[in-house]
Formats: sequence, C-alpha cells, structure tokens
Amino acid sequence: MPLRWQEVALPLFVVVCLIVLKYVPFTAHLPLARAAGVVAFGYAAFLALRLVQSEEAASIDGWSELRPSMVEYFACYGAAALSAVLMSAIIVIGSTKQVDATQMAATFAASILLAAGALGIGLGGLFTKIRWNNTVLEHRTALGRQTKIAWSDVRSVRPNWRGITIATHDAQRVTFSQFHSGAAQLALHATNRARRNAETSSKAFAAL
Repeated sequence: MPLRWQEVALPLFVVVCLIVLKYVPFTAHLPLARAAGVVAFGYAAFLALRLVQSEEAASIDGWSELRPSMVEYFACYGAAALSAVLMSAIIVIGSTKQVDATQMAATFAASILLAAGALGIGLGGLFTKIRWNNTVLEHRTALGRQTKIAWSDVRSVRPNWRGITIATHDAQRVTFSQFHSGAAQLALHATNRARRNAETSSKAFAAL
C-alpha cells in the first residue's frame, strides 16, 4: 500500500514544531535538537519497515487474515520502551540532583504521550483480529467485541486518521490499520464489493 500524505506530513510537522520551539525563550534550553534527531531516526526506521510490509493476507482454513506488521511492532514496543526509559530517567535523576522544572515537565509529558501511543497501537492494531472469506468479514477487538459484516451489505470503503473504514447500509463499521500485513488486499476486496453492491442496487432500482 503506498504512503498516504498523513504519513509524510506528521513527522515533518513534528520536526518543524521542535525547530520553532528551539527559538522560543521559554523552551530554548530543552534538548529539542536531540528530540528532532530521535523523530528523524524513528521515521527512517518506519520507512524501511514500510517498504517490506506484506501486501498479502495470511490464508488459514479458507479464511484470509490480517496480521500485524513490523511497522506496528516497532512503533508499539519502541514507544513503550522509550517511555519507560524517560520515566526511569525522571525517577533516577530527579531523586539524585536538582533538575530544571521545565525539563522535568517536558520529559514527563513525552513519556506519557509515548505510553498512550503504545497503548493505542496495541489495542487498535496488535491485539485485534480481522479475517474474511467470500461471504463475511469478521472483526474482533482487543477487548473481545466482535463484529460481522456480510459482503453483500458493504456500502463504502474510506480512509481516515485511524486507518481504513468499511461501512454498511445499516451503519455497521469495521476500521483496520493500513499498516497491517494484507491491508491493501482487504481494502481492494472491500472496494470491489462495495462497487458491485452499488451497481446491483442501481440495476434493481432501475428495474422498478
């Protein structure tokens, strides 16, 4: 699946914000250059892993199934590890010597954001299960909620900030990450079924 504009714009926006904050007196003393370097390194790793993302879903007992990709594993566990390192630094350094309050607050905020990001990626990607066959699409969330959508009911397939959403005529929705291995295959299959359903509905309406 090709890169979406959000995947390019977000890291560039973050780096630009860090550069601008470097020239703001209140935040000029923070290690923002190092933070920009970490963002650049992480984005380079993301691009490398994105290139090797599989376009094909796994086939198991007549079902096609999405699997988490290396991009998601890297993002989830990398963010969790970096969050733990920052929080450990706050605890250790804060208890041994006097540290600037602004630096401590910024480090704590970065740690919380990274932990929240890791949790979101885990719940929304790593621990969900999505599979389909010729008749139905099944989606199970990390919390155990299950949704089944018949392909004959699919109305639209649209990208959004969370990934790709498949919607039906009765307002059922399944959203999956574009970073899953096989996401491109599922998106193409769902798009074709939505188009066929629309053509069938148009023909049925015209026949009335």
